[in-house]
Amino acid sequence: MSRIAKNPITLPAGVEVKVDGSTVTVKGSKGLLSMRLNSLVQVDLSDSTVNMKWDQNNKKAVAQAGTARANIANMVTGVTGGFEKKLNLVGVGYRAQVKGKVLNLSLGFSHPVEYRMPEEIVIEAASQTELVVKGIDKQLVGAVSADIRAFRPPEPYKGKGVKYADEHIVRKDAKKK
Repeated sequence: MSRIAKNPITLPAGVEVKVDGSTVTVKGSKGLLSMRLNSLVQVDLSDSTVNMKWDQNNKKAVAQAGTARANIANMVTGVTGGFEKKLNLVGVGYRAQVKGKVLNLSLGFSHPVEYRMPEEIVIEAASQTELVVKGIDKQLVGAVSADIRAFRPPEPYKGKGVKYADEHIVRKDAKKK
């Protein structure tokens, strides 16, 4: 039995959840998110809670119920508070600048790197070496952060590159004679 799917999702004030067939739509103060559910899982709506229903004997249904519950909980969190990831640029001359919907990065290449932001995402440059990626969709915030990090991942010798703010880089020793 899925432990995650058993837990109900409590809806905060101002959040509306609608189920239309296999599509779940969550509307809140920050925006609107929708997602299609697997046919093995059903959603049970009550006043201020959302519960999952599934066939207890089907292993795939159990897994899908836990996944659906986690995704709906992330949608509720996203439309109420949103998600954010912080990135740091480490290295001499590494800097970031936001111009409209384009993020300009100087990462030690012979050319600047330009990244076009998706419509749902906001990127703020707190300083030249700190970025904050914000949005209501947790998956999209993580994907955009990973795309930016992939331009220059941190290297293990000096730690130069784009890293998450809470990431710890395991350092290697230089070659010894």
